[in-house]
Amino acid sequence: MDVVLSQNLVPNLLKGGAQSKLYLLRPKGEIGKSTYIDHPPPPSQLDISLSPQVSKRMASISLSSPKPSPELRGLLFSPGPAVLPRSLFNSRGTRTRSFRKIRSLEVRRPRSVTPVSLQRSEHDVVVVGAGIIGLTIARQLLLSSSLSVAVVDAGVPCSGATGAGQGYIWLANKTPGSDTWELGMRSKQLWEELADSMKRQGMDPLDVMGWKKTGSLLIGKTSSELAMLELRVNLFNRAGLRAEYLSSSSLHSKEPALEVGEESGAAFFPEDCQLDAFQAVAFIEKGNKYFSPEGRYAEFYNNPAIRLLRSERTGAVEGIQTSQNILYGKKAVVVAAGAWSGSLMKSFIEKPNSGLNVPVKPRKGHLLVLEKFNKIHLNHGLMEVGYIDHQAATLPYTSLASEADEDAQKLSSISMTATMDSRENLVLGSSRQFTGFSTEVDESIIKQILNRAGEFFPALRALSCDVSQNRKIRIGLRPYMPDGKPVIGPVPSLPNLLLATGHEGSGLLMALGTAEMVTDMILGNSDKVDCTPFSIQGRFCSLDYSEGS
Repeated sequence: MDVVLSQNLVPNLLKGGAQSKLYLLRPKGEIGKSTYIDHPPPPSQLDISLSPQVSKRMASISLSSPKPSPELRGLLFSPGPAVLPRSLFNSRGTRTRSFRKIRSLEVRRPRSVTPVSLQRSEHDVVVVGAGIIGLTIARQLLLSSSLSVAVVDAGVPCSGATGAGQGYIWLANKTPGSDTWELGMRSKQLWEELADSMKRQGMDPLDVMGWKKTGSLLIGKTSSELAMLELRVNLFNRAGLRAEYLSSSSLHSKEPALEVGEESGAAFFPEDCQLDAFQAVAFIEKGNKYFSPEGRYAEFYNNPAIRLLRSERTGAVEGIQTSQNILYGKKAVVVAAGAWSGSLMKSFIEKPNSGLNVPVKPRKGHLLVLEKFNKIHLNHGLMEVGYIDHQAATLPYTSLASEADEDAQKLSSISMTATMDSRENLVLGSSRQFTGFSTEVDESIIKQILNRAGEFFPALRALSCDVSQNRKIRIGLRPYMPDGKPVIGPVPSLPNLLLATGHEGSGLLMALGTAEMVTDMILGNSDKVDCTPFSIQGRFCSLDYSEGS
């Protein structure tokens, strides 16, 4: 008979206390003929021991023999129930002489997956993170070189901050001459070139990735806000971009649904665009998969990264270990895991006082989506001036480091943003708060978002706060950095490891420019955008944390 190691145990068969064990023998395919005994079988038989604490799902098998036979190696790596071939047993079910003596097969759920069960693969570059940053980095590498790329993520694409935003490809909330301006400009240019290339190929960018050149309106209500808007328009014009200051009457003619009073005004940025993040990610991922048949692209989803693999000789990063795989990256490993990048790096570095501190934090945001909402139609994307201050509000660095100031961690702000997505849904925002990695819906925040939007749109004031029948809530954890700039570049003293994170609410805007920057770093190309403002060196590193330091 075949001996099958069952993956399912009947709890009421586990008798005799924590120290007892049951031994199971059964013919393959004959569930009802399984035999449970509470004493070890004769030495001539295979000894399969099951502890009472074993999970219903088999996690691993360990052998007392350090060099199992090929048949047993097959048993170890089998994803299904462990089956020993009939050839190992004679007609009486006892072991044949050709089978090595095995003391026991003990089934247990380990605290961590042992490397012996991990699948190994080699790639040129391994990217950790399947958000818009990670996927566009993979795309740029595939298009610009002959390198092979693997993308690994604890979840699936668009399940983080990427899929929880409004899809803005805006410069309206950026400041000409700031550290992020050049990167934002370059990235927006690359998005526009991508949309134009779709048109040349006979595709409609709106259908493919929800691409619309809506323009944006930055709205002010007070005299100080209006003065700031006029200054902003002048800054944009001097930088060579189109921008126009609108009076209250001009603003109303562009957006009839808007009601903000005679003392209001707006800055109009006609070149700003938006897209649908889910459609854009699906398009990028489809393009990446085009390189799979030739062995240049692979995806490993629902497969969290656990640790870095480093050379014992040089200390260089050689790859990563995930919960299921060992992935070697011969040229580089790129961590682009959004809000999780900081905690991930801490887990990667074995020495806790290494001097590496990448203080990226999750900044929670709610968006309210009113589906097929026909009481308001918007021609542009809108945001109030307060969004810029609300976006730039910083968390004290001391509380970032110590986690001690709980009140500071929960600082929140609400400001009005509104747009119509490609499906004609009204998307309202937005909130920002520090609540750790919680993604629970806060109904008080939703109520504040709706009330704030009602101050701009009379049609929303009559709405009940209970719009649950026709609403969706998007919650994202934006990767926040205390100095307002992303981290892009190599990690000092960890050769072959690069970071690309901390874009907060500008991940979509800056994705293609970031991807180009990281690719140029890996390939040794000259910079198209100055990467100095985004370097780790001098910002967060105080000590050498190479192996042996």
